[in-house]
Amino acid sequence: MNKKSISKKNGILLFILAGVIVAAVVVFHHNPRAVQSEEIVKKIIACIVIAASCGIFAAFYDKITVLPIELYQNRRLIWKLAKNDFKKRYAGSYLGMVWAMVQPVVTVVMYWLVFEKVFGNRSEFLTEGLEVPYVLYLTAGLVPWFFFSEGLTNGTMALLEYNYLVKKVVFKISILPIIKVIAATFIHIFFLGILLLLSIAYGYVPSVYTLQVLYYSLCTFLFVLALSYSTCAIVIFFRDLQQIINIALQIGMWATPIMWNIARAGEYKKLFKLNPVTYIVNGYRSAIFEKEWFFEHFYSTTYFWIVTVLLFVIGAILFKRLKVHFADVM
Repeated sequence: MNKKSISKKNGILLFILAGVIVAAVVVFHHNPRAVQSEEIVKKIIACIVIAASCGIFAAFYDKITVLPIELYQNRRLIWKLAKNDFKKRYAGSYLGMVWAMVQPVVTVVMYWLVFEKVFGNRSEFLTEGLEVPYVLYLTAGLVPWFFFSEGLTNGTMALLEYNYLVKKVVFKISILPIIKVIAATFIHIFFLGILLLLSIAYGYVPSVYTLQVLYYSLCTFLFVLALSYSTCAIVIFFRDLQQIINIALQIGMWATPIMWNIARAGEYKKLFKLNPVTYIVNGYRSAIFEKEWFFEHFYSTTYFWIVTVLLFVIGAILFKRLKVHFADVM
């Protein structure tokens, strides 16, 4: 047995071991506030999905692992190209990178004027009687949404934008989507600063809970990246996907509790929670003005990471399978 076979066997065993550990935590975890019948169903579904994930990983090990290996090996080139991509986007304009900040800021201001000044929605009531100024509540939802929206849009078009690199045989085109997502992260960091300053202005001083913003930013980054590897591969053969994504993002902004409180969804609350971005948006708010840790929302956290890992696996397999046809179609 050669070293490659041993490495593959060890990798599969480690993934299965991680799956068993996660499944054990899911089975033995108990939420006293949950309905017992619903909790049992959640445990069963989670275990089935984890088992299926382990099976898929074992069956498609080579196709799945080649992507993260390539990203790690080209990490310095990725960082360099991401910085160049961000600078190039606004090259030639007088205000340069300022334009990257203007549109989202104007959007926040417009929503604030409409919902708070025109409709008089000055505050939002959360759990345990916590009252939050609406502009802060809105901004905490829009900041991760802007990151998600820009990262997905640019990540989807990465291969088409860099088509001259796709046609080069020696270039690792798998690094192109992550370059776009990292470039979107630079703008996100700026808006995180705006969000923190706004929260301080309203009396919400950063605490140890605020550090969770880094965790939820990582969640957004990996979720967008997982989606981008599927969408950037499909859009090469189905160009209409770009318009479909734009429409889906418009609908998704209203289907995600950004401008409204999910507590008001009533019987549809569970349906809206199936949207992984809901987990991220609520997480940003918990980090800024609610004193809750992300692991206190155990099932939501487990669901989010299961979905993200599955999307990444699907994206890696799809990208690997279609990659040989990219240069011919473009």
